[in-house]
Amino acid sequence: MHRTILLVYTGGTIGMKQDPDTLALKPFNFNQILEEVPELRKFGCKIDTYSFDPLIDSSDVQPDFWIRLTSLIKENYEKYDGFVILHGTDTMSFTASALSFMFENLAKPVVLTGSQLPIGMLRTDGKENLISSIEIASAAGPDGRPMVPEVCIYFESQLYRGNRTTKYNAENFRAFRSANCPVLADVGIHIKYDRSLIRYPQDWDAPLRVFQNLDTNVAILKIFPGITPEVIDAILNMEGLRGVVLETFGSGNAPTADWFVERIKDAVHRGLVVLNVTQCHAGKVDMDAYATGVALKQEGVISGFDSTTEAAVTKMFFALGQSNSSDKVKELLQSNLRGEISI
Repeated sequence: MHRTILLVYTGGTIGMKQDPDTLALKPFNFNQILEEVPELRKFGCKIDTYSFDPLIDSSDVQPDFWIRLTSLIKENYEKYDGFVILHGTDTMSFTASALSFMFENLAKPVVLTGSQLPIGMLRTDGKENLISSIEIASAAGPDGRPMVPEVCIYFESQLYRGNRTTKYNAENFRAFRSANCPVLADVGIHIKYDRSLIRYPQDWDAPLRVFQNLDTNVAILKIFPGITPEVIDAILNMEGLRGVVLETFGSGNAPTADWFVERIKDAVHRGLVVLNVTQCHAGKVDMDAYATGVALKQEGVISGFDSTTEAAVTKMFFALGQSNSSDKVKELLQSNLRGEISI
């Protein structure tokens, strides 16, 4: 039986084509994808396409776009064995993270990919990314079940858990890194899946649940040497603010100055949820390691462990959307919901 894939083009570099006269980049008609990538005809699976209209530049991605995407997948969930989403690279990690939290009981692959060069250009990385993403989305194990029933990002020969990624490089073909979680698959002559890392459903037949209530009253507060009380006050006292992702030094450290600690303490006492993540590309927050981390923990700041900022922000959107109780939100944030943290 042929497997079926829904290929969704949302926008981004991969779907661009160079005008032969002006050399300007413009989107091509995605219904003609088989003309651009004739290799797709060789797949033993049926590929249907859906194109967003208008297309979304990934720099313009907002939560309502995630809601549209999750609705599209939910509507088509029973009709297809897997989904491939073509997306601009700039906010792909945010989208992959958000989708992972918005889906519960996901039992089919949702693979995001894109490219650094348009698919119509001679040296494009887009063709390989697209072809391998479709192969991964249609791959089944010996039991006939999907090989990778997760929200993933495939890019430049590596398959990553989506909510563990960060866009790392704006110029190289290897645009993404997943510093705190090994890749789910390496793609060479063969695709080598690491089934010990891939998350499989406890109940394959549980109905897909989609959570679309996202509360975006969240700010990122990045600590830096020389940060002033005025900067802290401007962020922590914003009207309607419910959550703060605090980007700290090293393993979760921040200034020990009384004015700083008092402001964080006051924010927590006012009901703000403050989630501590590290500015480092790799490693985790350990709030028991140093006195500054201990001080934050005592004031009610919670650990983001080894979460990326992208996952921390979107997880907070999700958690705040589920409850008005700070305690319930904190419980969700400190739980490993979709493999986004290592605890």
